[in-house]
Amino acid sequence: MKWKAKIITHRGESRIAMLIDSDPEYWNIARSIEDSRWSQSRKCWHIPDTEENRIRFMIEVVIKPHPSADGIARLEKFRHWLLSKRYSENTIKSYTEAAYTFLSFFHHKDIDGITNEDIIMFNNTYILKKKLSASYQNQIVNALKLFFLIVDDKIIDPTLIHRPKRAKVLPNVLSKAEVKLIIEAPRNYKHRIMLSLVYACGLRRSELLNLKFADIHADRNLLIVRQAKGNKDRIVPISDRVIEMLREYYKIYRTEKWLFEGNIRGEQFGSKSLQSALKLAVTKSGIQKPVTLHWLRHSYATHLLESGTDLRYIQELLGHTSSRTTEIYTHVSMSNIQQIRSPFDDL
Repeated sequence: MKWKAKIITHRGESRIAMLIDSDPEYWNIARSIEDSRWSQSRKCWHIPDTEENRIRFMIEVVIKPHPSADGIARLEKFRHWLLSKRYSENTIKSYTEAAYTFLSFFHHKDIDGITNEDIIMFNNTYILKKKLSASYQNQIVNALKLFFLIVDDKIIDPTLIHRPKRAKVLPNVLSKAEVKLIIEAPRNYKHRIMLSLVYACGLRRSELLNLKFADIHADRNLLIVRQAKGNKDRIVPISDRVIEMLREYYKIYRTEKWLFEGNIRGEQFGSKSLQSALKLAVTKSGIQKPVTLHWLRHSYATHLLESGTDLRYIQELLGHTSSRTTEIYTHVSMSNIQQIRSPFDDL
């Protein structure tokens, strides 16, 4: 017999709520289970959430488990610590979600008793089994190291935890002709200037959306990117052509707070709206590639390298902490590769 059930928290304890009908035979079986209880409010029987009960009754859990009450409290403490340290919104979200997933997996275990071996088991029985990405696996390890250090004063030894080898994936780069087609495709002038600015200055999505008019120094042909990734400011050059486009843009839209605002004045332009604008532009351009905004940033860096810009300057313009991150563009730059003569031509 296969019963459907769901994980519930009853008085701070993880239980299995048994979803059975009013058949007396089912009720008698439910009553006979050790420590079974009737919930008047939920109108169901619930039993201890143990592996034995899951296997014994072939229970099909239809709702994912969640952390214990203690786990939820510690997650909140972790989130507040990240906020106090001014971690970025994306980092806080990804780290707390990673810790939430891990604590849900071990919802039946006392958090103070969790060890390196549990993290290894989570890696093997959850991440690898679900074929989750190597980057997610690394993110989980990083999040858990910090989580246990902050909320439990426990040091997780990263040398004991399996970390995947990073795949060496080349950045996706568009030709200058393809970039031109994309940024000229939108009829909406706001969308056109936004896509142009991403490519013209090598901006990340969040960097573009966080811009204000005060960040543009037209007299010096500079754009200040404030509190970007890693909470760092940086300066990038901006051409006279882009400045003229921005002046025309301001005459039309007269935004109040942000350089790019949505339909409601004073509110920041939405991330999803920007993605939709790009998707529509790519479709109109006729380019049959899964282009993302980051492709424009990759293209900016690669085209700079091909035009002879020193790699150290490109590193500064992109806001990379390590030069190794910037060096990946040397593998997709065509300026030197195209000069290589194939031995096939000599046959």
